[in-house]
Amino acid sequence: MSTEDQRAPRSLAAALRGRDDASLAALLRARPDLITPVPTDLTQLATRAGTRASVVRALERLDRFALQTAEALAVAGDPAAYDELLGLMAGDARDAAVADALPGALAALREQALVWGDDGSLRLVRTARELLAPSAQHPSPTGLGPSVREATAGMSPGRIQELVAAVGLPSTHDSVSAVDALTALFTHRKKMAALLAQAPADSLDVLGRLMWGPPYGQITADPAARLRWLLDRGLLLPTAPGTVVLPREVALHLREGRAHRAPEPVPPAVDPLVAHRPQVVDATAAGQAYTALTTVEELLKDWHEGGPPVLRAGGLSVRDLKRTAVALDVSEPMAAFWVELAYASGLLASDGEADERYAATPEYDEWLERPPADRWAQLAQAWLAATRTSGVVGGRDLKERALSALGPGLDRSAAPEVRHRVLALLAGLPEGAAPQADAVLARLRWERPLRGPQAGQAPQGQGPQGPHGAHHPQGEEDLRSRLARWTLTEAELLGVTGRGALSSHGRALLGVRPAAGPAGAADDVPQALAGPGDKLPAHHRTAAAGPVATPLPQPEQAAAAAAAARLLAPLLPEPLDHVLLQADLTAVAPGPLRRPLADVLSVLADVESKGGATVYRFTPGSVRRALDAGRSASDLHAFLAEHSRTPVPQPLAYLIDDVARRHGHLRVGAASAYVRCDDDALLNEILADKRAAALRMRRLAPTVLAAQVDPASLLEGLRAMGFAPAAESAEGDVLITRAHAHRTPPRTAPEPVPDGPPVPDATLLTAAIRAIRAGDLAATAPRKPADETAPLAPGELPRTGSAETLATMQAAVLTGEALWIGYVNAEGTASQRVIAPVRVEGGFVTAYDHTADEVRTYPLHRITGVAELAQD
Repeated sequence: MSTEDQRAPRSLAAALRGRDDASLAALLRARPDLITPVPTDLTQLATRAGTRASVVRALERLDRFALQTAEALAVAGDPAAYDELLGLMAGDARDAAVADALPGALAALREQALVWGDDGSLRLVRTARELLAPSAQHPSPTGLGPSVREATAGMSPGRIQELVAAVGLPSTHDSVSAVDALTALFTHRKKMAALLAQAPADSLDVLGRLMWGPPYGQITADPAARLRWLLDRGLLLPTAPGTVVLPREVALHLREGRAHRAPEPVPPAVDPLVAHRPQVVDATAAGQAYTALTTVEELLKDWHEGGPPVLRAGGLSVRDLKRTAVALDVSEPMAAFWVELAYASGLLASDGEADERYAATPEYDEWLERPPADRWAQLAQAWLAATRTSGVVGGRDLKERALSALGPGLDRSAAPEVRHRVLALLAGLPEGAAPQADAVLARLRWERPLRGPQAGQAPQGQGPQGPHGAHHPQGEEDLRSRLARWTLTEAELLGVTGRGALSSHGRALLGVRPAAGPAGAADDVPQALAGPGDKLPAHHRTAAAGPVATPLPQPEQAAAAAAAARLLAPLLPEPLDHVLLQADLTAVAPGPLRRPLADVLSVLADVESKGGATVYRFTPGSVRRALDAGRSASDLHAFLAEHSRTPVPQPLAYLIDDVARRHGHLRVGAASAYVRCDDDALLNEILADKRAAALRMRRLAPTVLAAQVDPASLLEGLRAMGFAPAAESAEGDVLITRAHAHRTPPRTAPEPVPDGPPVPDATLLTAAIRAIRAGDLAATAPRKPADETAPLAPGELPRTGSAETLATMQAAVLTGEALWIGYVNAEGTASQRVIAPVRVEGGFVTAYDHTADEVRTYPLHRITGVAELAQD
């Protein structure tokens, strides 16, 4: 055996054993499920890396070219040489781009422990081969069928010899050598070309239709001549009655050696579609950011005294979502987005009462007191991290239950990663550049080709429309693509982007510094976006490739949010302290208003239209609303005179005085309810009005009427008749009805649902690798068996009596030698350790534990046995 063969790993565990700590750390970062819990040694790590669930998760995170490389290995020999893999990927013509990218793709597969072995004996882990290899039940994505050996496994020896003779090969003594000879012919380019040159043209047409897959076809009991010619020579082989298959070797010859019709070694470029001046992008995004703030405020102000009720199954009813959409003047999908954003930000929750309703949280009041830029940063950060996805509202889950806003079932764990990745692609473009949406989607599909519904991310709740009205029928796009489309739309709504380009404060939110120049934007993306250790493989490092986007660590998130707020603050419009009063009983706010002015004006007038300038309209009802809130006519005149840049119009002054003169002239109290008024003629007018019949009133005294309805209904009925009554207390004082702010108890924002185990940090990785190395030392350390005739099997714990164990321990204390022990802890978990005993007394042994790299004390009764380590 050569020295190279001796060094070649014989298993995945041996291959992992040959890695350094940095390589093991890269593996555990790429596949964090392998470290939960920490494996006891490298053999257990290798076993876990080969489990079906872990391999499926790893395959889902491969890019298209790395996945194509794995698929090629699945149809190659086991093991396969690098030259064989190169031929399958680059074809007989040896495509230069594929040849250049293949080492990087293979390195990525090795790093994730999906492939092991040197270039002379590449092995795909067995589970990955089972998942990717072609079979009749699960065709390979390559479109290749079984090999000649696999397809002829059940064929009679006589029939195999007939095939050999038909292609001009000498007969053999056994079927194995006959199949080998047939395989050698089909893989020999010149001999195979000569054989196909004899084929009829229509037979070649049959091969051409099966060449790229699927490789199976149906035939009748009496096949046509063109099929008979192929069947007689083994170019088509029967697999079942009425079914034939194109052997893999034949298909590869027809494909000129390529396993894939179109290898994709380079990711699709995300090129700028249009370019705007960065200042225009920032201004547009800032305007939309302010609109986002006012929309959230308007939503929670509409639910100020208690929002809509919570459905029994949780969430918002369809009717209440429609009402919210009308109140916000947006579409229903858009209303669902704003409601979910407020919920994800911790500003909205259910109150938990018996009659449960949605309402603002105490955090909302604190949020209102912060500067506008800080409020926006909180919303944007919550959106980036949220797994709840408003786009699926209106669809149905796997049990055909409707998905409602604020209800269960809206979490999509891939959403944060997709949002970060989409924005990172935008960050890789020059400032002010906006890409085409389809280019972004093509790039994402290349990066994660298996992360669609078929890979465990079933699009629960895909309705007839996306979150903002885009039509996507069920199954037309995978979840990742739909999340990317929603991200582009939602980023524009929030003001993270402007005119399709990432804004400067959007870059800061991601942790991206502003680019030095138009050509340097792609090189200025910091490694924070790639995550610790999540380095791009070599075949990704192209001009078009951007960083792999993962959320920033918590301290860096706070710093990024503060930086984004600082950049956004100068771009936001300055709130105004004035309005322009018009003679048609309207007021125009030429910009955003300061909070005290906006609060009072929202009570005194109704919003008629929004936009760059908000138009308020004064009506008798709105003026009465202000009087009910405790304002007097003189207060309203003074307020308008102070905050209007134009004189108070006479019609508005008359309206206020007229409503105030009649306000409180009638008094309503509790009898069931009563009306009192010093003007008995006015009471006579009320009694004579037919509209008062429903109030069932009667006169108790010249100035008092009694009603059979409650005071609130009486107030509403009289106001509907055109009167302006005021409520009074039991003492006869006018009641001031200010709005009651309903708040929930303190609530925390919903926690995002993680997309698998979290990526371990550096501290955990260091500790885990040290523990795995130490456990592997204990498992593989050479030791002397107690009985030379019965050596211990690998992994078997030593078994010695208590007296022998004690004597061996005491001897090791004197000699200072290390021992190998089996140990069972208090939970009954068995493990093996390498220790150097220091002291033995009182039924305990104190020793330096090489496995844990520290001094520990072990009860002797929990040690199953002891063995000395071999001298070498």
